[in-house]
Amino acid sequence: METYKLKNLGIKKDILATLAYFNMFDYPLKKREIFIFLGHTDERHEFEKALNMLVNESAVFVVGEFYSLSNNFSLSERRIKGNERAVEMLKKANRAATIISRFPYVRGVAVSGSLSKNFADETADVDFFIIAAANRLWIARTFLHAFKKLTFLFNMQHFFCMNYFIDESEPEIIEKNIYTAIEIATLLPLRGSPVFEKFYAANSWTKKFLPNNYMRISSAKAISGTWFKRMVEAMLNNKAGDMFDSFFMKMTDKSWTAKTKKNKKNARGVLMSLRATKHYSKPDPANFQYRLLQHYENNLAEILNQHEHSSRLTNELL
Repeated sequence: METYKLKNLGIKKDILATLAYFNMFDYPLKKREIFIFLGHTDERHEFEKALNMLVNESAVFVVGEFYSLSNNFSLSERRIKGNERAVEMLKKANRAATIISRFPYVRGVAVSGSLSKNFADETADVDFFIIAAANRLWIARTFLHAFKKLTFLFNMQHFFCMNYFIDESEPEIIEKNIYTAIEIATLLPLRGSPVFEKFYAANSWTKKFLPNNYMRISSAKAISGTWFKRMVEAMLNNKAGDMFDSFFMKMTDKSWTAKTKKNKKNARGVLMSLRATKHYSKPDPANFQYRLLQHYENNLAEILNQHEHSSRLTNELL
């Protein structure tokens, strides 16, 4: 009996931890989504029993067809509208992915961010996660960002936010935490199925955080070569290409370092900074990721303390 109580308490904590994470984004979850993002593998019927107990204890609230830590029905309405908006944005993202995949050295294209979780609010951009050929990341990135400058002329820049690049030679994500695990697990690959199979294999560590989750590779279509792509790659598959790639990396790093020193911020109010190596180009995690994780840990500790205190009072009354 005592073992069962401890197990039940563990499942409850997992549920609260999952909802606490998505609560930071005002995003209520469906029952199956909570189960997918649980921190441990549990039997489905035991999970549902624990979830119902949390609802009866008013630790978790049912808002429409979703579950949340906030008893706020507007969250349900917000999510439904965001899901509907995401359907239309994903159609545009798919067309954008076709264009991106035709650039030199692009081997894989996926949607990331809120859109990969099937949500888009009024200010949402289409964020892309791009895998480049080994040792040619900076050539690929430079071509793509030169193209993005042209999209401003047609007010299409929000559909080409290419802010995270890795290359085939180092597909493993260095930061290993709940944030990166969820971002990897919810990626929506659109082009380059073979390269994403290797990417997910290299990041199998995410199962430690999300044992019930599965990766979505089947949606990725093959990348077709174009004469422009084949020509550029044929010209740069040599020492000159090595030199150009290193030059573009140093040039970009220098430019972003200057932006950071000037405290420039993006449209979301986050300091503009870049982590740049030969094999990846990504926003500096210290400016968003680490702060978000700290916020999550603080909130979760408070939520668990409140639940334990409430449970203790209930047991005393009984």
